Amino acid sequence: MAKLTKKEFIESLKEMNIKEVMELIEGLKEEFGIDPTAVAAVAAAPAAAVAEEKSTFNVTLKPLPATANKVGVIKVVKDLLGIGLMDAKKLVESAPALLKENAKKEEAEDIKAKLAAAQAEVTLD
Repeated sequence: MAKLTKKEFIESLKEMNIKEVMELIEGLKEEFGIDPTAVAAVAAAPAAAVAEEKSTFNVTLKPLPATANKVGVIKVVKDLLGIGLMDAKKLVESAPALLKENAKKEEAEDIKAKLAAAQAEVTLD
């Protein structure tokens, strides 16, 4: 039997179904006395973290620093949320305050950028 290169071995693994992979794991255990599932579990964890990237965020306004342009932040909040000036003022003054719940990533980043331009800090969680 010809020796497989690393690339060839990986490509052949990609073509296997679950049952075939499990049989391969059992064969490795029998032949070499090793358990490759422990290595696979550690290697799969970072891949799973990437696959579960968040798609929605809660946008929270942090309390304003003393040097911030409070009026500018109030105007941006008013425009972003489509609320009245007094409501925007109360929201900014009560920070930390939830500005937008379950916002899509692009919308959350846009809100953050606009508020950052007005010298406000925002967290996305």
